[in-house]
Amino acid sequence: MEKILAENRRAKFDYEILDTLIAGAELFGFEVKSVKAGRMSLVGSYVIIRGDEAWLVNAQIPPYQQNNTPENYEPTRPRRLLLRHEEILELAGKTKNKGIVLVPLTAFLHKNFIKIKLGICRSKKSHDKREALKKKDIVRARQRGIEE
Repeated sequence: MEKILAENRRAKFDYEILDTLIAGAELFGFEVKSVKAGRMSLVGSYVIIRGDEAWLVNAQIPPYQQNNTPENYEPTRPRRLLLRHEEILELAGKTKNKGIVLVPLTAFLHKNFIKIKLGICRSKKSHDKREALKKKDIVRARQRGIEE
């Protein structure tokens, strides 16, 4: 069973998710404790491919204990993602296309390892977002009608 530690709900609203992929994350020990405590934020974060490595950029992981962290610790530092070489090459090829971005969707615990679910996404247009909101309102109205 996988326990969800952090979720990027905004990504599902802003992007059309074309495909997903699971990657490990290279973290410090005190970062692992903080993530397991549920203190990670993926809002506004993204993934870039630099050379032969994938990097998680702008993910917020505050220190677990303020007094026990290094002085130069930066909560939004880039973190390396653990993927196979073939997967990185495939992702690099897909992101060359215009409008395709890599966005972290969720961080979860799998067999006591922290994994990050990445989405290969295309940005939604504003009219697509309005349609999604209308559909959500219709579903809510139906549920209220059934409950009453």
